[in-house]
Amino acid sequence: MPLFRRLNVCVVIVGLAACVSACGRPRQPPSVALTAVPPMAAGGPDKTAPIAGRAANAPAGAQIVLFAKSNVGVWWIQPLTAEPFTALAADGTWKSTIHLGVEYAALLVQPTYHPPSTTQTLPDVGGEIVAKVTAPGTGQLELPPPRHLSFSGYDWEVRQLPSDRGGENQYDPGNAWVDPEGMLHLRLRQQNGKWTSAEVILTRSLGYGTYAFVIRDVSKLDPAAAVGMLTWDDQAAEQNHRELDVEISQWGDAGIANAQFVVQPYYVPANVLRFTAPAGRLTHGFRWEPGRASFKTVRGASLTSGPAVASHEFTSGVPTPGNETVRINLYFFRYAPAAPRGDVEIVIERFLYVP
Repeated sequence: MPLFRRLNVCVVIVGLAACVSACGRPRQPPSVALTAVPPMAAGGPDKTAPIAGRAANAPAGAQIVLFAKSNVGVWWIQPLTAEPFTALAADGTWKSTIHLGVEYAALLVQPTYHPPSTTQTLPDVGGEIVAKVTAPGTGQLELPPPRHLSFSGYDWEVRQLPSDRGGENQYDPGNAWVDPEGMLHLRLRQQNGKWTSAEVILTRSLGYGTYAFVIRDVSKLDPAAAVGMLTWDDQAAEQNHRELDVEISQWGDAGIANAQFVVQPYYVPANVLRFTAPAGRLTHGFRWEPGRASFKTVRGASLTSGPAVASHEFTSGVPTPGNETVRINLYFFRYAPAAPRGDVEIVIERFLYVP
């Protein structure tokens, strides 16, 4: 081999050896781990616990974003919507106090990342998401024994666990009952400075057909309260949970109409019809058919014969039946600028279903 070629080879080999010696092992990818995991719980705004972890090989300026998963499958930013980031210490460790859930997640993110307040699915690693780890809560989820009531010839389960509808709300089974005349009462009340809501859930699916709800006067409902009469499937996120809604609320703004028909998702303008529900007894309902959901509100106690207040037919985004159930609820809309002025009670006189 010519002398100059041998010298070049030597220079390359020596240079590589010097680089390996100076740089050590190749740099490992960023990672994040949990070192302290909170217990598993249904969650709610009043229960918190410490969480901790460690990040390795984090890029400059990286932070931690924490989520807790509620018992209904929604991930909530932690510890607060207004405080979505947890700082890394110089040694890569981090710690925080967060609200409880059934599962927990820590994301190592770039400083430019803007997390959502809630999400059905955590983002994948890539781009601004540098690394991710999830873990179920420790222990077992302890659920209270179910409570039921009979209303309009159907069996309903009374909600006892927190819900994220309208923001994080607690539910008290004592807020739902049936009176001697067979009418359903739902109450939103404050006790010891805490608000509790009410919901009943039909224990079986009904599928396509006509759903009707006869309700007493709600024209003076507090602006921060909301009434929902709807179908819902916990697991069917791909079909927007098969949610068809009649909702009575002003969502904290006393200057807007107090009722709406909705085929989810609500943020599509064509999926919502807002209207004013007048004083007096009203019947709200909808006819659910393949590719069509026809909503109507009438005066009186009959969906087919009362004077019409509002009606609308949706033909886009209408879900197909699955494991949805009917739900009737009364809750505190937590994003309202002010809390309810006092306790709220509504009366549902009857629920009717016709295939």
